[in-house]
Amino acid sequence: GAQMGQGFSLQQPQDKVSVAVGQTLILRCTTSGHTEPGSVKWLKGWGSGNKTVYDQKMEDPLLRVTRAVPGSDTDFTIHMKNAQPADMGTYYCVKFVKSDTGMDKVFRHGSGTEVSVYEPALVPGMVAAAVVLCFLLLLGLSIALCMYRRRRQGRVGSPCPARTVTMGSFSSVPLQCCGGTPGTPSEVLDAEGSHLPSQQSSKEESDIHYADLQPLPPAPQRCRSPGTAPTEYASLRVAAK
Repeated sequence: GAQMGQGFSLQQPQDKVSVAVGQTLILRCTTSGHTEPGSVKWLKGWGSGNKTVYDQKMEDPLLRVTRAVPGSDTDFTIHMKNAQPADMGTYYCVKFVKSDTGMDKVFRHGSGTEVSVYEPALVPGMVAAAVVLCFLLLLGLSIALCMYRRRRQGRVGSPCPARTVTMGSFSSVPLQCCGGTPGTPSEVLDAEGSHLPSQQSSKEESDIHYADLQPLPPAPQRCRSPGTAPTEYASLRVAAK
């Protein structure tokens, strides 16, 4: 809309403007010609309930509303940053002049620009990126949890592997580590049936009893032949012939 009078005109070309939340709202207004001194303002609404959003003679302390061309006497286009739903309404570009009483009075005004603010729709690419990111986060968490469980199980389990021993014509027999910590005597399996190598049982049995002993702790130095050292022994019980 444009209003003419005494060689002065005011143009507010936008009827409707839509802007997304958080974007910058641009309201256009230009003037031409000369008139009495007075400021140009932008008002939201008309009548007694209007609100001044820009005043040529007053700077916005928050710098939310700024001039597109600072200092211009003809271009009064403004930029309103970070548009919000509360900014919806009709805006008017108004030229004021001083009255005989010194008060500002409306000299010319535009026909108004209706402003609507909308929520931006999610772009499909953004949605896909968010889904992929969530999947990668869940995958990384699952891998970390799996590794933690394996480490914990490895610490609880026995560190001694199973071994085999071959005695004469008998087949190899698996030996499971049954010793305690290094430096302490091992527990002997089936203590009642264990004997020294020189002893033999009169009963017929098919089990082989064994003991996998750990090295004995160092004994006090005594008279001992050179080259001798503590040894390990195992007892076997075989079927009597």
